[in-house]
Amino acid sequence: IKPETEVMSLPVGGTTFEFGDLVQIKKQLISVISLCKERGLLHTLTLEDAQDLDALTLAKSYFDLKEYDRAAYFLKGCCSQKAYFLYMYSRYLSGEKKKDDETVDSLGPLEKGQVRNEALRELRVELSKKHIAGELDGFTLYLYGVVLRKLDLLKEAVEVFVEAIHALPLHWGAWLELSNLVTNIEMLKSLSLPDCWIKDFFMAHMYTELQMIKEALQKYQSLIEAGFSKSTYIISQIAVAYHNIRDIDQALALFNQLREQDPYRIDNMDTFSNLLYVKGMKPNLSYLAHNLVEIDKYRVETCCVIGNYYSLRSQHEKAALYFQRALKLNPRCLGAWTLMGHEYMEMKNTSAAIQAYRHAIEVNKRDYRAWYGLGQTYEILKMPFYCLYYYRKAHQLRPNDSRMLVALGESYEKLSQQVEAKKCYWRAYSVGDVEKMALLKLAKLHEQLNESDDAAQCYMLYIQDIFSCGEQLEHAEVSTALRYLGQYYFKNKLYDEASLCAQRCCDYNDAREEGKALLRQISQVRDQIETPSADLFAPLSNNTPVRRVSPLNLISFTP
Repeated sequence: IKPETEVMSLPVGGTTFEFGDLVQIKKQLISVISLCKERGLLHTLTLEDAQDLDALTLAKSYFDLKEYDRAAYFLKGCCSQKAYFLYMYSRYLSGEKKKDDETVDSLGPLEKGQVRNEALRELRVELSKKHIAGELDGFTLYLYGVVLRKLDLLKEAVEVFVEAIHALPLHWGAWLELSNLVTNIEMLKSLSLPDCWIKDFFMAHMYTELQMIKEALQKYQSLIEAGFSKSTYIISQIAVAYHNIRDIDQALALFNQLREQDPYRIDNMDTFSNLLYVKGMKPNLSYLAHNLVEIDKYRVETCCVIGNYYSLRSQHEKAALYFQRALKLNPRCLGAWTLMGHEYMEMKNTSAAIQAYRHAIEVNKRDYRAWYGLGQTYEILKMPFYCLYYYRKAHQLRPNDSRMLVALGESYEKLSQQVEAKKCYWRAYSVGDVEKMALLKLAKLHEQLNESDDAAQCYMLYIQDIFSCGEQLEHAEVSTALRYLGQYYFKNKLYDEASLCAQRCCDYNDAREEGKALLRQISQVRDQIETPSADLFAPLSNNTPVRRVSPLNLISFTP
């Protein structure tokens, strides 16, 4: 058998191979190249090896020049599956182009959702008839799914995308479209997916999207061991996974490794810039922005990186401008919508921020940052019921993120639902409080409710937590905790502990006078009577309830 004949005879449908047979996988990918290329589908998991077909040459030339109406005109009446797909796809893209042109001409980027592709309903009617007749191939099923998604017929879109994947498992675009519609792990498990090697890539991608990072990393590791160790795609996805769990150092190391292996890469560089922004690495972010401008200044990722650079310099108007540019290039750029919402928040433009976050959710309902941003916006507007709704959504997407839990607790507190607030603050501490605020808020809530033992316990844990993290946080209110504990121990006649707290108070400007006053009180009491420490506050044992408070050992901590 000649090599080219062997390649063309390979199935691109249901036949599957084990990962050990990498030669067959490569042949499968090569065999699907021309099928994608001839249909104008550029963003796939394949290499380029197009074959010209005489019947489509003219229309395909117009298609490549983005003269979609012209391409559709010359394809009208063609009967082959390939020609029919390009005919329908040209009409779809023509509608999308007109929609974007109308948006740019008449409206700002925040109103994009108000302009629709007028061709969608016609396309749906025609494709539906073909679908019922069973005349759609894998590519046209994919297009039908996109049309249904654009019309917000999401349940039908999921079913069609699954059908498209069964018909053509190697078309990565269909998998990605499906991934945007999967809302939770239960829905993912319920999908009937083909048993093909590319399914592992999809599952790893979905685990990352659903914040199941441990499972995602395990899946990517198994793909590396299966023979994809040189895949820059996998390295980038692992970096994104670490970014999602805020393991910033690990994510940065992987992105730097990726840049060394693929220095002209632009994909995922917006995520890399987010990490540099969080770390405040202004020179590195500046270098990345300049480098990407030299490579391609009209890429969405480049605009987002530049926007992050200006945001880090507190030039929020310029930052918003670059995020708007990104959205003109790609109205479905999730990161740009969310980041633009952040910039409008910085500029105190809450109505524009709300619109931006809502657009982000329209693009991807799993974007916890947009839900969280909406909660923050309504918090500024002093609308706690709205805050609670949006923070709950964010928490459902990130159940182990302490920031979501603290925000939820604050909302419950404002609505006088103290029991729920306490649960949220304690849960935030239990899952690993990123900002070290949960215990402080919980202690203050106990203090307001006159639950002195619980307040003292929380303040004690808060001080230990702050000092154990190795760095003094800007917002740390150690002096507040020390003041309370000093008075608490004094009232309970634990004068040694009260004295230690008072001495530590003297290290802080805002608590120095109170510390000195407490020391004088302790001295006066001791002059009158010597009172031993009570056994009630002996160190906690495993069987001791949380409410019992042990004396605070401040000697081992240095502010």
